[in-house]
Amino acid sequence: MNAYIVQAFFDEKPNANVAKERVTFGTSGHRGRATERTFNASHIYAITQAVVDYRLKAGYQGPLFLGVDTHALSKPAWECALQVLAANKVPVLVEKDHGYTATPLVSHAILQYNATNAALADGLIITPSHNPPEDGGIKYNPSHGGPADTEATSWIELRANAYLLRELGDVSLVSLEEALAHAQEYDFTAHYVADLNSVVDMQAIQRAGLILGADPMGGTALPVWQAVAKHYELNLEVVNTTVDPEFAFMPPDHDGKIRMDCSSSAAMANLLNIKDRFDVAFGNDPDADRHGIVDANGLMNPNHFLAVCIDYLITHRPEWSASLKIGKTLVSSSMIDRVVASHARELYEVPVGFKWFVDGLHEGWLAFGGEESAGASLLTRDGQAWSTDKDGIVLCLLAAEIMAVTGQTPSEYYRTLTERFGEPFYKRVDTACTLEEKAAFKKLDSESVTAQELAGDAIIAVLVAAPGNGASIGGIKVTTENGWFAARPSGTESLYKVYAESFKGPEHLDELIESAKALLAGVLKGKG
Repeated sequence: MNAYIVQAFFDEKPNANVAKERVTFGTSGHRGRATERTFNASHIYAITQAVVDYRLKAGYQGPLFLGVDTHALSKPAWECALQVLAANKVPVLVEKDHGYTATPLVSHAILQYNATNAALADGLIITPSHNPPEDGGIKYNPSHGGPADTEATSWIELRANAYLLRELGDVSLVSLEEALAHAQEYDFTAHYVADLNSVVDMQAIQRAGLILGADPMGGTALPVWQAVAKHYELNLEVVNTTVDPEFAFMPPDHDGKIRMDCSSSAAMANLLNIKDRFDVAFGNDPDADRHGIVDANGLMNPNHFLAVCIDYLITHRPEWSASLKIGKTLVSSSMIDRVVASHARELYEVPVGFKWFVDGLHEGWLAFGGEESAGASLLTRDGQAWSTDKDGIVLCLLAAEIMAVTGQTPSEYYRTLTERFGEPFYKRVDTACTLEEKAAFKKLDSESVTAQELAGDAIIAVLVAAPGNGASIGGIKVTTENGWFAARPSGTESLYKVYAESFKGPEHLDELIESAKALLAGVLKGKG
């Protein structure tokens, strides 16, 4: 498969007049497949030249940190990007020995550099995250170190498509040999690992003598976990050291596809099969921006682990100011709301997408930002920015710290939260919808819902904008005292996603979802 898709990456030429073959930046950059002409060398040349132009506009004169994961198309795309950057004389820093580079290491490197240099640095990361082996992806992190916001990605997307329309005639390139000679090597792993004690209590983990397991799932976390084990002399076993662009060692996900999703129990089956060998174990997706936490009770639900992290951090980071906010997305568990309220802290609730946490983490007023899809980051122990992109490595180490300090596994800790706040039941379902119904989502407002109750409880809020930052949620969220649902249309398919949670039990959750579907059927036809 690899040779075939790499050949297609270079041979297939996207037609910029065909919508699906253009550059399209979603929440995690541009992704696609070489065989479908949605991720080809032309896309990378155009995107990288557009990023060069953006740097010029933004006044960045520092280096660009260039990261790459283990997917088959990632190294060829990395080489193409380097050819453009070298031709434009952009200083480029790459992993030593041209190795793989995890997303959080790039974010941390940008922040470290910009903390002491006036000439600002930024980064490009070649990764399609946890997507199947044949996929490719590229994302841009400006000087704040996190995912670029919509304004920046829209500018880059427009510019890149203009280059594609002109068939790359004005894109500068040098040979691969010149490009490789231009790149400067930087030990991302050593810098990151040496700094870990500033964000996680590594001494507590050392003292506890925990037996730890780490599954990099064939990705960029491999050299990081090896370095962590050696540097901190931990009893940590890297359970899979294989790097295979076809990810042939991966068990199929729930739908039969190969997908390196560390929040899926199907994809994490290899680690789950040996979980009893460890006090706590963890997995990461290929660019290591997500975490999967495994203990004696199996794979933790990402929502549950976020709640545990937040409760633990609020009570075990004495240097953190009480004014720091705690960030969550609108579709994350309300257990987080209850935990944050119990500590009299301020909740910062935003739409789906990690980009909404970037400014708060960068400026130091957001202590923690987490997504229900197992992505999060946090401030250092003394309240400074650590990474402004999702950091799966640190969240895994935080699970070890929690067990080392409290003596409880993360799932045992979560059980104490349910005893205090009740037990939530959470589900996401997809519902088919028409183009007209998808379009109707954009016209919804807080007055669209006229119903007074939902699944037997009085409706207390109808939201179309996030309470934390007032940004549109691209859909609607309806809450009651005992539950909520949120719905938003898929960006790629003819369906909408319904997220729901109940504190009254699984039967009430099903009732809530059915009530939500009935309510939406009316609301999307203007009969709320």
